[in-house]
Amino acid sequence: MTAFSPFQPIIRRKQPALDVQDLEGLLQIDIQFRDVQLFSSFYTRIDQVFGLWGGITAIIFLTAQFLSLSWTDQAVLWSILTLFGAWGTCHLAWYWVTVQRLRWVVYTWVGLTLGGILLTDWGICGGGWVVLPYLCQLWLVLSGIGYLVTAWGLRSRAFALSGLFHFGAMSLLSYLPDWQFLVTGMVTAGCLFLLAEVQWDMESLDNLRLLTVEQIQFNQKQSELRSLDL
Repeated sequence: MTAFSPFQPIIRRKQPALDVQDLEGLLQIDIQFRDVQLFSSFYTRIDQVFGLWGGITAIIFLTAQFLSLSWTDQAVLWSILTLFGAWGTCHLAWYWVTVQRLRWVVYTWVGLTLGGILLTDWGICGGGWVVLPYLCQLWLVLSGIGYLVTAWGLRSRAFALSGLFHFGAMSLLSYLPDWQFLVTGMVTAGCLFLLAEVQWDMESLDNLRLLTVEQIQFNQKQSELRSLDL
């Protein structure tokens, strides 16, 4: 593997010249009122994964901060949403990570999230009260590890910075003890929604064995178009 590329912007606006693996399951959203276009963007399946988890983390941490649900009820809710997110990640991202030879990144994220929910449920329902006061720190650490692993796999500075940002956010929690869940939700969901809306740097690792000659040629042309738009 090569080192992180300094030539790509860390983040930038999305370029419409997409590769074959990005066009698979592409979601286009256009919101228009009469003749005025209010919003227009497209979302690859990886963007959709970020949007999915952004929604899940926002629901979880805002519920914990503002709603008076019992910890047991929240544990059930968090478990259901986490399992749904793990399934959604595999379903949406599988073709892309297969072409990019990054299935292990999905395995890592699924393992981190399932491990996190088991620790959370143990802390809430199993008498492991030593875990309960540090749930926000737990999820910030797990997210930070996931981002750094993803950064290594993609050779992406954007994901490396996201991971460091999650670790750094833990220092805020001691200053805002009454708003820990809100801060954690803003950090985790905010990063995910941002990554869904922009194009981040990465090293392409197309698995040529899974692409036809026509698809390889198409990706090469798309890469040339993107390079002209830098």
